[in-house]
Amino acid sequence: MSEKFLMKGNEVIGEAALKAGCKCFFGYPITPQTEVLAYLSKEMPNRGRVFLQAESEIAAINMIYGAAGTGVRCMTSSSSPGISLMSEGISYLVGARLPCVIIDVVRGGPGLGGIQPAQSDYFQATKGLSHGDFNLPVYAPNSVQEIYDLIQEAFDVADIYRTPVMVMADGMLGQIMEPIEFKERVKRPLPEKTWKANGLNGRKSHNIINSLYLDPLELENLNSELQKTYNIIKEKEVKFELYNCDEICDLILIAYGTTSRICKTVIKEAKELGINLGLIRPITLWPFPSEIIKNAVTKTKNGFLCIEMSCGQMVEDVKLAVNGKSNVSFYGRTGGIVPTPEEIIKYINCNWGSNKWIKFMHQLKA
Repeated sequence: MSEKFLMKGNEVIGEAALKAGCKCFFGYPITPQTEVLAYLSKEMPNRGRVFLQAESEIAAINMIYGAAGTGVRCMTSSSSPGISLMSEGISYLVGARLPCVIIDVVRGGPGLGGIQPAQSDYFQATKGLSHGDFNLPVYAPNSVQEIYDLIQEAFDVADIYRTPVMVMADGMLGQIMEPIEFKERVKRPLPEKTWKANGLNGRKSHNIINSLYLDPLELENLNSELQKTYNIIKEKEVKFELYNCDEICDLILIAYGTTSRICKTVIKEAKELGINLGLIRPITLWPFPSEIIKNAVTKTKNGFLCIEMSCGQMVEDVKLAVNGKSNVSFYGRTGGIVPTPEEIIKYINCNWGSNKWIKFMHQLKA
């Protein structure tokens, strides 16, 4: 077993990028991810890498466009309103088929909102990030260790498919400190970057990085190629966790990030009273584990309950997966409030109550 270190989530974001071979970072401070910049501003110059605090999020994402176009691994990080400002540049990156990693440490909204943790960027990350027909792979870690592991994977996926990749962590994961192992991982075979704009290097003509296609057929061909790529990603890159779903469950919870950890506490406490809850945890929010949820319809007596730190943005994807074959309900908190195991169990009791649940609630209060 390798040595463990106690580190804050935001610091691990920076170290994970460095260990993944990130050569350039461009970003702008915003709570709750500012420690990412603080960490990298110290570490990158010491390791011969480039760190630059941009004058805005818009500038940062366009710097990423330039660096990614040369073929080097690069990353930016921000939080919810900052990601909104980057949206146009992200679409340009997709149109030019440039790989990079984008970190979103989510805070509550809308507007400037607050600085407490939230999961209300789900729609922004998976459906409405910018203009055009495109998707990004979106990873949702639920621990500091998984932040490290998934950022390593995100850089590889970005290079393999020539796409920006987002790692979306709620603000709590950015701020908590947990033990972390810098584990060696199996490296995936990566394609040669024959497209990069880095001089002639023996070529007869320069590579050109571009996202403007005035010929409609050229633009349609680009979109067709992107959709083919997305279909391969949906086939090969879906990640999820099934927890306590081997037997028929009274109810299956669906949650990601911090809320999935809370749900595991709910499941363990309920099990002591003979109440069987399961959990499906999407690790990739896109591609979404729709088939896994669809196949779990026969494993639940009372359907599915989505637990989120939002107004229920993931519910739509769960309903699409279930396709009317089972009930889908929702419980969540917003404004930076993190739901507790007690209130989740109380909600379950009110909607699917039995004597067992009532007894359980009395024990919790005691």
